[in-house]
Amino acid sequence: MANLILSISGGAIAGIIVAIVLILTSIILMFLTRYKKCPSDKIMVIYGKIGKNSDGTSRSAKCIHGGAAFVIPVIQAHAFLDLTPISISVDLKNALSKQNIRVDVPSRFTVGISTESGVMQNAAERLLGLSLSEIQELAKDIILGQLRLVIATMEIEEINNDRDKFLEAVSRNVESELKKIGLRLINVNVTDISDESGYISALGKEAAAKAINAAKISVAEADKEGSIGAANALKEQRINVSQAEADAIKGENEAKAEIANAQATLREKEAEATKIATVAEKTKNAEALEASYSAEKLAETARADREQATLVADVIVKTDIEKRRKEIEAEAEAEQIRRRAKGEADAIYAKLEAQARGIKAMLDNQAQGYAEIVKAAGGDANAAMRLMITDKMENLVKAQVEAIKNVKIDKITVWDSGNNSDGKTSTANFLSGLMKSLPPLTDLFDMAGLQLPEILNTEKKTEAVDTSDEATAK
Repeated sequence: MANLILSISGGAIAGIIVAIVLILTSIILMFLTRYKKCPSDKIMVIYGKIGKNSDGTSRSAKCIHGGAAFVIPVIQAHAFLDLTPISISVDLKNALSKQNIRVDVPSRFTVGISTESGVMQNAAERLLGLSLSEIQELAKDIILGQLRLVIATMEIEEINNDRDKFLEAVSRNVESELKKIGLRLINVNVTDISDESGYISALGKEAAAKAINAAKISVAEADKEGSIGAANALKEQRINVSQAEADAIKGENEAKAEIANAQATLREKEAEATKIATVAEKTKNAEALEASYSAEKLAETARADREQATLVADVIVKTDIEKRRKEIEAEAEAEQIRRRAKGEADAIYAKLEAQARGIKAMLDNQAQGYAEIVKAAGGDANAAMRLMITDKMENLVKAQVEAIKNVKIDKITVWDSGNNSDGKTSTANFLSGLMKSLPPLTDLFDMAGLQLPEILNTEKKTEAVDTSDEATAK
């Protein structure tokens, strides 16, 4: 049952996690799909619930050019206005001028949706959803009306002669009206201006005739001035030629004199220069020799200094190298000694540590053995001691035997004077003293809680020895 509950809980948790992931994915996808970017050649218009203006009125649309914005689902939508320029052909006919003369003004206007802040809002309110042809027709109507208005305020001469003034007035009037629907004027091109009465043509013919007459007068004046100028030029030519010839002869003479003076001066200057050059050459040669000798002297001095420095450097370098070699050898030897000493110390330490571990292990084992003996004796320490002594009794007896094993008693000579004390002879005393030299086994057996066998009883053995001594004396 518990496993079933855990399985159900685990499945529920997994379902919740999957649901959360799906919700987050949907939110992210919705955000990505509703985040709209505006191309550079368009205006993005976001409409719906936008917000309020500064005066508290609701905004009709939000315009964005060259950016991006998040379009809130359900309550907002978006559309684009194309910024492509629109070319409009305006063939204006029978426009009444200030002089009541009707004129024809064929022209071409280029307009486009404005990106200016307030004008762009007008475009969003008045042009959104219209096709290109519809926008073109709307702009054409506005341009025709303003073009007729401008022509009505100007005379034919102004329109025909001062085109800049005419175009400026047209641009000013048309631009102000186009801004009201969100458009801006890009270019105006008036191809030709004509009228039905032929007034403009007559003005052209008059201007042409005036130009032709003025040109003829200019040609005649130019011919007259040319003839007079030719005669004056010939006169001045003759006078100038004669004057030039006289001036030339005078100039030649003066030039020859100047040449002679110049040659004399040149020769004088050359002699002076030769003298100065000779002196300078000799001086420079002497200075060069002196500089050469000084340089050779400096070179020899430098060479001697270099050789001396080389010798000194060789000695110093060799000495430094030898000194460094000895220092390195000494350091190496000291390092070897330190390493050997460290190795020996490590070996002694390891040996002592091993011995200590062996002694500790032996003592631990011995203590464990004693503990087992006490445990076997039922926890009685005295009984345990008697058991240990009993175990070592064989070794104790062996030690007693070893004490007199090497005594040579093959032949014993006893000198007895016959003066016996306590009824014992000298021989009996000797044997009794020999037996007493052994450790008292009776005491040992008593300490162990044991009884010495009769054969090992010292007192009985002493009596037996005494009886043997008496029998021998008899």
